[in-house]
Amino acid sequence: MKRLLIVFGAITTILLAWASANAAEVFINNQTLGEVATQAVAASTPGFGTMALEGLTNFISLTGFANLTLPNFAMICVGLFFIFLAIKYDYEPLLLIPIGTGVIIGNIPFIAGNQIGIYEDGSVLNYLYFGVQKGIYPPLIFLGIGAMTDFSSLIANPKLMLLGAAAQVGVFLTFIGAIALGFDLKEAASIGIIGGADGPTAIFLSSKEAPHLLGAIAIAAYSYMALVPVIQPPIMRLMTSEAERKIKMKPPRTVSKTEKIIFPIVGLILTTFISPSALPLLGMLFFGNLLKESGHTERLANTARTSMIDIVTILLGVTVGASTQASEFITLNSMKIFALGAASFAVATFSGLAFAKIMNVFLKGGNKINPLIGAAGVSAVPDSARVVQQEGLKSDPTNHLLMHAMAPNVSGVIGSAVAAGILMSFLTYFSSL
Repeated sequence: MKRLLIVFGAITTILLAWASANAAEVFINNQTLGEVATQAVAASTPGFGTMALEGLTNFISLTGFANLTLPNFAMICVGLFFIFLAIKYDYEPLLLIPIGTGVIIGNIPFIAGNQIGIYEDGSVLNYLYFGVQKGIYPPLIFLGIGAMTDFSSLIANPKLMLLGAAAQVGVFLTFIGAIALGFDLKEAASIGIIGGADGPTAIFLSSKEAPHLLGAIAIAAYSYMALVPVIQPPIMRLMTSEAERKIKMKPPRTVSKTEKIIFPIVGLILTTFISPSALPLLGMLFFGNLLKESGHTERLANTARTSMIDIVTILLGVTVGASTQASEFITLNSMKIFALGAASFAVATFSGLAFAKIMNVFLKGGNKINPLIGAAGVSAVPDSARVVQQEGLKSDPTNHLLMHAMAPNVSGVIGSAVAAGILMSFLTYFSSL
Protein backbone atom coordinates (compact mmCIF):
# COMPACT_ATOMS: atom_id res chain seq x y z
CA MET A 1 0.00 0.00 0.00
CA LYS A 2 2.86 2.39 0.83
CA ARG A 3 4.37 1.88 -2.62
CA LEU A 4 1.00 2.43 -4.31
CA LEU A 5 0.61 5.71 -2.41
CA ILE A 6 4.05 6.79 -3.65
CA VAL A 7 3.04 6.01 -7.24
CA PHE A 8 -0.26 7.87 -6.91
CA GLY A 9 1.64 10.77 -5.38
CA ALA A 10 3.86 10.94 -8.47
CA ILE A 11 0.84 10.92 -10.78
CA THR A 12 -0.72 13.71 -8.70
CA THR A 13 2.49 15.73 -9.07
CA ILE A 14 2.30 15.42 -12.84
CA LEU A 15 -1.36 16.47 -12.85
CA LEU A 16 -0.57 19.48 -10.67
CA ALA A 17 2.25 20.37 -13.03
CA TRP A 18 -0.14 20.30 -15.96
CA ALA A 19 -2.60 22.49 -14.05
CA SER A 20 0.17 24.93 -13.19
CA ALA A 21 1.10 25.17 -16.86
CA ASN A 22 -2.35 26.57 -17.51
CA ALA A 23 -2.85 28.57 -14.31
CA ALA A 24 0.61 29.95 -13.51
CA GLU A 25 3.08 29.85 -16.36
CA VAL A 26 5.71 31.81 -14.42
CA PHE A 27 6.33 33.02 -10.92
CA ILE A 28 5.67 36.78 -10.83
CA ASN A 29 2.85 38.57 -12.63
CA ASN A 30 3.05 36.26 -15.66
CA GLN A 31 6.79 37.08 -16.06
CA THR A 32 10.00 35.24 -15.33
CA LEU A 33 12.26 36.62 -12.63
CA GLY A 34 14.76 37.68 -15.31
CA GLU A 35 12.14 39.75 -17.14
CA VAL A 36 11.11 41.49 -13.92
CA ALA A 37 14.72 42.39 -13.08
CA THR A 38 15.41 43.64 -16.60
CA GLN A 39 12.38 45.94 -16.53
CA ALA A 40 13.47 47.32 -13.14
CA VAL A 41 16.88 48.22 -14.50
CA ALA A 42 15.41 49.81 -17.62
CA ALA A 43 13.33 52.11 -15.42
CA SER A 44 16.31 53.25 -13.31
CA THR A 45 18.53 56.34 -13.83
CA PRO A 46 21.52 55.80 -16.22
CA GLY A 47 24.99 55.83 -14.67
CA PHE A 48 28.02 53.67 -13.85
CA GLY A 49 26.16 51.86 -11.12
CA THR A 50 23.23 51.32 -13.43
CA MET A 51 25.48 49.94 -16.16
CA ALA A 52 27.10 47.52 -13.70
CA LEU A 53 23.70 46.51 -12.42
CA GLU A 54 22.46 46.09 -15.98
CA GLY A 55 25.38 43.78 -16.80
CA LEU A 56 24.68 41.73 -13.68
CA THR A 57 20.99 41.66 -14.48
CA ASN A 58 21.64 40.49 -18.02
CA PHE A 59 23.80 37.68 -16.64
CA ILE A 60 21.11 36.70 -14.17
CA SER A 61 18.47 36.79 -16.90
CA LEU A 62 20.41 34.10 -18.80
CA THR A 63 20.60 31.68 -15.87
CA GLY A 64 18.20 28.83 -15.24
CA PHE A 65 17.10 30.39 -11.95
CA ALA A 66 15.73 33.45 -13.73
CA ASN A 67 13.87 31.44 -16.36
CA LEU A 68 12.50 28.69 -14.15
CA THR A 69 8.77 28.06 -14.46
CA LEU A 70 6.48 25.94 -12.31
CA PRO A 71 6.07 23.24 -15.01
CA ASN A 72 9.87 22.97 -15.33
CA PHE A 73 10.19 22.64 -11.57
CA ALA A 74 7.45 19.99 -11.46
CA MET A 75 9.13 17.91 -14.18
CA ILE A 76 12.50 18.14 -12.38
CA CYS A 77 10.73 16.73 -9.32
CA VAL A 78 9.38 13.89 -11.46
CA GLY A 79 12.92 13.13 -12.65
CA LEU A 80 14.17 13.09 -9.06
CA PHE A 81 11.29 10.77 -8.15
CA PHE A 82 12.29 8.30 -10.88
CA ILE A 83 15.86 8.28 -9.55
CA PHE A 84 14.51 7.78 -6.02
CA LEU A 85 12.45 4.76 -7.09
CA ALA A 86 15.44 3.23 -8.87
CA ILE A 87 17.82 3.64 -5.93
CA LYS A 88 15.46 3.13 -2.98
CA TYR A 89 13.32 0.28 -4.33
CA ASP A 90 15.56 -1.07 -7.12
CA TYR A 91 12.79 -0.50 -9.73
CA GLU A 92 14.48 -0.95 -13.13
CA PRO A 93 17.52 1.20 -12.17
CA LEU A 94 19.14 0.63 -15.58
CA LEU A 95 16.16 2.47 -17.11
CA LEU A 96 14.87 4.84 -14.47
CA ILE A 97 18.20 6.43 -13.55
CA PRO A 98 19.00 7.41 -17.19
CA ILE A 99 15.39 8.49 -17.79
CA GLY A 100 15.18 10.44 -14.53
CA THR A 101 18.46 12.18 -15.27
CA GLY A 102 17.23 12.92 -18.79
CA VAL A 103 14.03 14.49 -17.41
CA ILE A 104 16.14 16.83 -15.28
CA ILE A 105 18.40 17.67 -18.24
CA GLY A 106 15.41 18.37 -20.46
CA ASN A 107 13.84 20.77 -17.99
CA ILE A 108 16.79 22.94 -17.02
CA PRO A 109 15.65 26.38 -18.32
CA PHE A 110 17.76 27.88 -21.09
CA ILE A 111 17.61 30.67 -23.65
CA ALA A 112 16.43 29.27 -26.98
CA GLY A 113 18.64 29.65 -30.04
CA ASN A 114 21.96 28.41 -28.63
CA GLN A 115 21.51 24.85 -29.92
CA ILE A 116 21.10 23.40 -26.45
CA GLY A 117 17.61 21.88 -26.25
CA ILE A 118 16.74 18.44 -27.56
CA TYR A 119 14.25 19.94 -30.03
CA GLU A 120 16.73 22.51 -31.43
CA ASP A 121 18.31 21.54 -34.76
CA GLY A 122 22.06 21.11 -34.49
CA SER A 123 22.19 20.50 -30.74
CA VAL A 124 24.06 17.48 -29.37
CA LEU A 125 20.92 16.18 -27.68
CA ASN A 126 19.01 16.52 -30.94
CA TYR A 127 21.60 14.36 -32.72
CA LEU A 128 21.40 11.71 -29.98
CA TYR A 129 17.59 11.88 -30.11
CA PHE A 130 17.77 11.01 -33.81
CA GLY A 131 18.07 7.34 -32.86
CA VAL A 132 14.75 7.56 -31.04
CA GLN A 133 12.97 9.62 -33.69
CA LYS A 134 13.95 7.28 -36.52
CA GLY A 135 13.44 4.06 -34.57
CA ILE A 136 17.13 3.07 -34.60
CA TYR A 137 17.58 2.26 -30.91
CA PRO A 138 14.67 -0.22 -30.45
CA PRO A 139 15.96 -2.85 -32.94
CA LEU A 140 19.39 -2.65 -31.30
CA ILE A 141 17.75 -3.22 -27.91
CA PHE A 142 15.96 -6.25 -29.37
CA LEU A 143 19.28 -7.58 -30.69
CA GLY A 144 20.69 -7.46 -27.17
CA ILE A 145 17.55 -9.02 -25.68
CA GLY A 146 17.76 -11.88 -28.18
CA ALA A 147 21.42 -12.48 -27.32
CA MET A 148 20.67 -12.75 -23.59
CA THR A 149 17.38 -14.71 -23.76
CA ASP A 150 17.05 -18.45 -23.26
CA PHE A 151 13.94 -19.69 -25.07
CA SER A 152 14.24 -23.21 -23.59
CA SER A 153 11.18 -22.91 -21.35
CA LEU A 154 9.05 -21.81 -24.30
CA ILE A 155 10.40 -24.55 -26.57
CA ALA A 156 9.78 -27.16 -23.85
CA ASN A 157 6.17 -26.06 -23.27
CA PRO A 158 4.96 -24.20 -26.39
CA LYS A 159 1.34 -23.99 -25.21
CA LEU A 160 2.45 -21.30 -22.76
CA MET A 161 2.94 -19.03 -25.77
CA LEU A 162 -0.83 -18.60 -25.67
CA LEU A 163 -0.47 -16.67 -22.41
CA GLY A 164 1.84 -14.18 -24.08
CA ALA A 165 -0.72 -13.80 -26.86
CA ALA A 166 -3.58 -13.38 -24.37
CA ALA A 167 -1.80 -10.50 -22.64
CA GLN A 168 -1.84 -8.56 -25.93
CA VAL A 169 -5.59 -8.03 -25.38
CA GLY A 170 -4.47 -4.98 -23.41
CA VAL A 171 -2.93 -3.52 -26.57
CA PHE A 172 -6.09 -3.69 -28.64
CA LEU A 173 -8.47 -2.60 -25.87
CA THR A 174 -6.26 0.41 -25.20
CA PHE A 175 -6.29 1.14 -28.94
CA ILE A 176 -10.09 1.29 -28.81
CA GLY A 177 -10.02 3.36 -25.61
CA ALA A 178 -7.63 5.89 -27.15
CA ILE A 179 -9.94 6.36 -30.13
CA ALA A 180 -12.83 6.91 -27.71
CA LEU A 181 -10.80 9.67 -26.00
CA GLY A 182 -10.33 11.54 -29.27
CA PHE A 183 -6.99 10.29 -30.59
CA ASP A 184 -6.73 9.46 -34.28
CA LEU A 185 -5.91 5.95 -35.56
CA LYS A 186 -2.13 6.42 -35.67
CA GLU A 187 -1.99 8.00 -32.24
CA ALA A 188 -4.28 5.33 -30.76
CA ALA A 189 -2.15 2.51 -32.20
CA SER A 190 1.02 4.01 -30.71
CA ILE A 191 -0.62 4.44 -27.31
CA GLY A 192 -2.05 0.91 -27.40
CA ILE A 193 1.39 -0.71 -27.47
CA ILE A 194 1.96 0.55 -23.92
CA GLY A 195 -0.32 -2.33 -22.93
CA GLY A 196 2.34 -4.77 -24.09
CA ALA A 197 4.72 -3.36 -21.43
CA ASP A 198 7.44 -3.17 -24.05
CA GLY A 199 9.25 0.17 -24.14
CA PRO A 200 11.35 -0.39 -27.30
CA THR A 201 8.29 -1.54 -29.27
CA ALA A 202 6.27 1.45 -28.08
CA ILE A 203 9.07 3.80 -29.15
CA PHE A 204 9.46 2.05 -32.52
CA LEU A 205 5.77 2.32 -33.40
CA SER A 206 5.24 5.86 -32.11
CA SER A 207 8.36 7.09 -33.93
CA LYS A 208 6.74 5.92 -37.17
CA GLU A 209 3.11 6.80 -36.55
CA ALA A 210 2.88 9.51 -33.85
CA PRO A 211 6.28 11.21 -33.33
CA HIS A 212 4.65 14.19 -31.63
CA LEU A 213 3.54 11.86 -28.80
CA LEU A 214 6.83 9.99 -28.59
CA GLY A 215 8.03 11.48 -25.29
CA ALA A 216 4.79 10.87 -23.40
CA ILE A 217 4.37 7.33 -24.78
CA ALA A 218 7.97 6.35 -24.03
CA ILE A 219 7.88 7.71 -20.47
CA ALA A 220 4.53 6.01 -19.80
CA ALA A 221 5.75 2.67 -21.20
CA TYR A 222 9.00 2.63 -19.24
CA SER A 223 7.37 3.96 -16.08
CA TYR A 224 4.85 1.14 -15.98
CA MET A 225 7.54 -1.41 -16.86
CA ALA A 226 9.50 -0.24 -13.84
CA LEU A 227 6.40 -0.39 -11.64
CA VAL A 228 5.64 -4.04 -12.43
CA PRO A 229 6.35 -5.06 -8.78
CA VAL A 230 3.77 -2.50 -7.63
CA ILE A 231 0.98 -2.86 -10.21
CA GLN A 232 0.85 -6.61 -10.82
CA PRO A 233 0.77 -8.28 -7.35
CA PRO A 234 -2.62 -6.85 -6.25
CA ILE A 235 -4.21 -7.98 -9.54
CA MET A 236 -2.59 -11.40 -9.23
CA ARG A 237 -3.92 -11.91 -5.71
CA LEU A 238 -7.36 -10.66 -6.71
CA MET A 239 -7.61 -13.01 -9.70
CA THR A 240 -6.32 -16.22 -8.08
CA SER A 241 -7.19 -18.27 -5.02
CA GLU A 242 -4.69 -19.51 -2.45
CA ALA A 243 -5.07 -23.05 -3.82
CA GLU A 244 -4.38 -21.90 -7.38
CA ARG A 245 -1.24 -20.05 -6.30
CA LYS A 246 0.05 -23.28 -4.73
CA ILE A 247 -0.24 -25.35 -7.92
CA LYS A 248 3.11 -26.96 -8.70
CA MET A 249 3.96 -27.45 -12.35
CA LYS A 250 5.98 -30.29 -13.83
CA PRO A 251 9.65 -29.45 -14.45
CA PRO A 252 10.17 -28.54 -18.13
CA ARG A 253 11.84 -31.16 -20.28
CA THR A 254 15.43 -30.78 -21.38
CA VAL A 255 15.74 -28.94 -24.68
CA SER A 256 18.41 -30.09 -27.13
CA LYS A 257 21.04 -27.85 -28.69
CA THR A 258 19.55 -28.51 -32.13
CA GLU A 259 16.13 -27.28 -31.01
CA LYS A 260 17.68 -24.10 -29.62
CA ILE A 261 19.38 -23.40 -32.96
CA ILE A 262 16.30 -24.19 -35.06
CA PHE A 263 13.94 -22.08 -32.94
CA PRO A 264 15.25 -18.59 -33.85
CA ILE A 265 15.38 -19.51 -37.55
CA VAL A 266 11.84 -20.87 -37.62
CA GLY A 267 10.62 -18.08 -35.32
CA LEU A 268 12.12 -15.41 -37.59
CA ILE A 269 10.52 -16.80 -40.74
CA LEU A 270 7.12 -17.55 -39.18
CA THR A 271 6.59 -14.32 -37.23
CA THR A 272 7.83 -11.99 -39.96
CA PHE A 273 5.66 -13.71 -42.57
CA ILE A 274 2.69 -13.11 -40.25
CA SER A 275 3.71 -9.52 -39.47
CA PRO A 276 6.24 -8.19 -42.03
CA SER A 277 6.07 -4.66 -40.59
CA ALA A 278 7.69 -5.95 -37.39
CA LEU A 279 10.76 -7.20 -39.29
CA PRO A 280 13.22 -4.65 -37.80
CA LEU A 281 12.32 -5.77 -34.28
CA LEU A 282 11.73 -9.50 -34.72
CA GLY A 283 14.59 -9.87 -37.19
CA MET A 284 17.06 -8.46 -34.68
CA LEU A 285 15.54 -10.40 -31.77
CA PHE A 286 15.94 -13.79 -33.43
CA PHE A 287 19.29 -12.83 -34.96
CA GLY A 288 20.62 -12.05 -31.49
CA ASN A 289 19.33 -15.37 -30.20
CA LEU A 290 20.93 -17.24 -33.09
CA LEU A 291 24.26 -15.58 -32.23
CA LYS A 292 23.85 -16.92 -28.70
CA GLU A 293 22.78 -20.46 -29.56
CA SER A 294 24.93 -21.19 -32.62
CA GLY A 295 27.98 -21.86 -30.50
CA HIS A 296 30.31 -20.20 -33.01
CA THR A 297 29.65 -16.48 -32.47
CA GLU A 298 30.03 -16.12 -28.72
CA ARG A 299 32.11 -12.95 -29.09
CA LEU A 300 29.38 -11.26 -31.13
CA ALA A 301 26.65 -12.46 -28.77
CA ASN A 302 28.59 -11.24 -25.75
CA THR A 303 29.04 -7.80 -27.31
CA ALA A 304 25.33 -7.59 -28.17
CA ARG A 305 24.11 -8.53 -24.68
CA THR A 306 26.64 -6.42 -22.74
CA SER A 307 28.46 -3.42 -24.20
CA MET A 308 26.10 -2.66 -27.06
CA ILE A 309 22.80 -2.93 -25.20
CA ASP A 310 24.26 -0.95 -22.28
CA ILE A 311 25.34 1.90 -24.57
CA VAL A 312 22.00 1.97 -26.38
CA THR A 313 20.08 1.85 -23.08
CA ILE A 314 22.02 4.88 -21.81
CA LEU A 315 21.38 6.89 -24.98
CA LEU A 316 17.74 5.82 -25.17
CA GLY A 317 17.00 6.55 -21.52
CA VAL A 318 18.65 9.96 -21.38
CA THR A 319 17.20 11.24 -24.67
CA VAL A 320 13.70 9.94 -23.95
CA GLY A 321 13.87 11.63 -20.56
CA ALA A 322 15.18 14.87 -22.06
CA SER A 323 12.30 14.88 -24.55
CA THR A 324 9.94 15.69 -21.69
CA GLN A 325 10.50 19.44 -21.79
CA ALA A 326 7.62 20.91 -19.85
CA SER A 327 6.45 23.04 -22.79
CA GLU A 328 6.14 19.91 -24.95
CA PHE A 329 5.23 17.30 -22.37
CA ILE A 330 2.75 18.77 -19.89
CA THR A 331 -0.41 18.66 -21.96
CA LEU A 332 -3.86 17.16 -21.61
CA ASN A 333 -2.95 14.47 -24.15
CA SER A 334 0.01 13.40 -22.01
CA MET A 335 -2.28 12.96 -19.03
CA LYS A 336 -4.66 10.86 -21.14
CA ILE A 337 -1.74 8.71 -22.30
CA PHE A 338 -0.65 8.04 -18.71
CA ALA A 339 -4.19 7.08 -17.72
CA LEU A 340 -4.59 4.80 -20.74
CA GLY A 341 -1.17 3.26 -20.04
CA ALA A 342 -2.12 2.34 -16.48
CA ALA A 343 -5.42 0.85 -17.66
CA SER A 344 -3.78 -1.10 -20.49
CA PHE A 345 -1.15 -2.59 -18.19
CA ALA A 346 -3.84 -3.71 -15.75
CA VAL A 347 -5.94 -5.19 -18.58
CA ALA A 348 -2.93 -7.05 -20.02
CA THR A 349 -2.16 -8.57 -16.61
CA PHE A 350 -5.83 -9.46 -16.09
CA SER A 351 -6.07 -11.07 -19.55
CA GLY A 352 -3.02 -13.27 -19.01
CA LEU A 353 -4.29 -14.48 -15.64
CA ALA A 354 -7.81 -15.08 -16.94
CA PHE A 355 -6.59 -17.09 -19.93
CA ALA A 356 -4.39 -19.24 -17.67
CA LYS A 357 -7.47 -20.09 -15.59
CA ILE A 358 -9.41 -20.92 -18.77
CA MET A 359 -6.59 -23.20 -19.96
CA ASN A 360 -6.78 -25.14 -16.68
CA VAL A 361 -10.39 -26.02 -17.43
CA PHE A 362 -9.17 -28.13 -20.35
CA LEU A 363 -6.02 -29.53 -18.72
CA LYS A 364 -5.96 -32.66 -16.61
CA GLY A 365 -4.75 -32.71 -13.00
CA GLY A 366 -1.01 -33.25 -13.39
CA ASN A 367 -0.75 -30.92 -16.37
CA LYS A 368 -2.49 -27.91 -14.84
CA ILE A 369 -0.58 -24.64 -14.88
CA ASN A 370 -0.25 -22.16 -12.06
CA PRO A 371 -2.43 -19.18 -13.12
CA LEU A 372 0.14 -16.75 -11.71
CA ILE A 373 2.38 -17.31 -14.72
CA GLY A 374 -0.32 -15.72 -16.91
CA ALA A 375 0.71 -12.34 -15.48
CA ALA A 376 4.13 -12.81 -17.07
CA GLY A 377 2.52 -12.62 -20.51
CA VAL A 378 3.32 -8.92 -20.57
CA SER A 379 6.75 -8.43 -22.11
CA ALA A 380 8.47 -6.73 -19.17
CA VAL A 381 11.39 -9.18 -19.25
CA PRO A 382 12.37 -10.52 -16.75
CA ASP A 383 10.65 -8.39 -14.10
CA SER A 384 7.15 -9.81 -14.50
CA ALA A 385 8.56 -13.37 -14.31
CA ARG A 386 10.35 -12.42 -11.09
CA VAL A 387 7.12 -11.04 -9.65
CA VAL A 388 5.42 -14.37 -10.44
CA GLN A 389 8.24 -16.18 -8.64
CA GLN A 390 7.88 -13.96 -5.58
CA GLU A 391 4.10 -14.34 -5.40
CA GLY A 392 4.39 -18.11 -5.78
CA LEU A 393 6.93 -18.33 -2.93
CA LYS A 394 4.66 -16.28 -0.66
CA SER A 395 1.98 -18.98 -0.94
CA ASP A 396 4.39 -21.92 -0.92
CA PRO A 397 8.12 -21.42 -0.17
CA THR A 398 8.92 -24.57 -2.17
CA ASN A 399 7.01 -23.54 -5.32
CA HIS A 400 9.49 -22.08 -7.82
CA LEU A 401 7.75 -20.65 -10.89
CA LEU A 402 10.48 -18.53 -12.49
CA MET A 403 11.45 -21.01 -15.21
CA HIS A 404 7.80 -21.61 -16.13
CA ALA A 405 7.00 -17.87 -16.09
CA MET A 406 9.82 -17.12 -18.52
CA ALA A 407 7.92 -18.93 -21.30
CA PRO A 408 4.95 -16.52 -21.45
CA ASN A 409 7.34 -13.66 -20.62
CA VAL A 410 9.52 -14.11 -23.71
CA SER A 411 6.49 -14.94 -25.83
CA GLY A 412 5.07 -11.59 -24.69
CA VAL A 413 8.10 -9.87 -26.24
CA ILE A 414 7.38 -11.63 -29.52
CA GLY A 415 3.66 -10.98 -29.20
CA SER A 416 4.00 -7.23 -28.62
CA ALA A 417 6.28 -6.90 -31.66
CA VAL A 418 3.82 -8.88 -33.79
CA ALA A 419 0.95 -6.71 -32.51
CA ALA A 420 2.90 -3.57 -33.42
CA GLY A 421 3.53 -4.92 -36.92
CA ILE A 422 -0.13 -5.79 -37.40
CA LEU A 423 -1.19 -2.30 -36.31
CA MET A 424 1.35 -0.72 -38.68
CA SER A 425 0.06 -2.83 -41.56
CA PHE A 426 -3.54 -1.83 -40.91
CA LEU A 427 -2.60 1.83 -40.60
CA THR A 428 -0.78 1.65 -43.93
CA TYR A 429 -3.83 0.02 -45.51
CA PHE A 430 -6.28 2.60 -44.16
CA SER A 431 -3.96 5.47 -45.15
CA SER A 432 -4.05 4.25 -48.75
CA LEU A 433 -7.85 4.33 -48.91
